[in-house]
Amino acid sequence: MIITQVNSDDLIEVQSMAQVIWNHHYPEIIGQEQVDYMLNRMYDLESLRKQLQEGHVFYKAEISSESMGFISIAQQGNGWFLNKLYVMPNTQRTGTGKKLLEFVIQKHGIQELRLQVNRQNYKAINFYFKNGFEIERVADFDIGDGYQMNDFIMIWKKSTH
Repeated sequence: MIITQVNSDDLIEVQSMAQVIWNHHYPEIIGQEQVDYMLNRMYDLESLRKQLQEGHVFYKAEISSESMGFISIAQQGNGWFLNKLYVMPNTQRTGTGKKLLEFVIQKHGIQELRLQVNRQNYKAINFYFKNGFEIERVADFDIGDGYQMNDFIMIWKKSTH
């Protein structure tokens, strides 16, 4: 598996992966209308470019030029925030998500990492538990047009032993 940093030329590939992953995974959790709304809001090319400009760092994973998934992190206060971690449906449960997570933690010397995850996204929550995250708090976010994100804020801290 090759993990490379994403630049603005790769954003169409990130957008394409997001379309596949979100439409495969999220309609049963949040409904197709909210999936469409969030994809249009967070994954249009202008939004992705803005995220890069704001300091979000994206990486993509590939095997033999086949896209496996992507991750995005950004510094937040003294720690880091995991904005996105998505793996293509046909490559889930292959270790891709774990490798992407371990890669950014090591590459950026991360000591503390937070994320938001939908409270009904049991697969993702269990993945994060298995990788050392704990639930820090419950939070609801109004994302406009009558839509809500009902999330857990989870935290990972580097072990001191």
